[in-house]
Amino acid sequence: MKPLRDRSSFARGAVEVRRRDFLTLASQGILTACGLIGLGGVLRFLSFQQGQAMPDKLDLGPAADYPQGSRTVLSQAGAILLHTPAGFQALSLTCPHLGCQVQQTAEGFACPCHNSRFDAEGRLIHGPADRALQTLRVEQSPDGHLILYLKG
Repeated sequence: MKPLRDRSSFARGAVEVRRRDFLTLASQGILTACGLIGLGGVLRFLSFQQGQAMPDKLDLGPAADYPQGSRTVLSQAGAILLHTPAGFQALSLTCPHLGCQVQQTAEGFACPCHNSRFDAEGRLIHGPADRALQTLRVEQSPDGHLILYLKG
């Protein structure tokens, strides 16, 4: 036979909650909290204001500003401009693996996310990337300015 509980320790008017009722209430509370957090994420996603679109091309200024042998990081374009004996070349600094920004090293470029390595000309040394850095088109306008094309 079970002994009776001593109810004298309960404050006057206190309500005893059964285990099943407590677990039901706790699980409903957790589900409600998860639903509200999810709803907050959906609302934040739907109310996202897209920033200014990246232009298709950038005027980099006079070609004379970039001496032969220079390697100029163009942070506004996420690219690097190389002035080689063959002319101007630009490389995207976005890793072709998952889109992280590569960083310049003594040997070339390294992806900080998954350790892909590229040589100084952007060729793949080792992955997980499966291709070289993207080459971007650079043209010189009639007035001597360099134009960097970011798309196509």
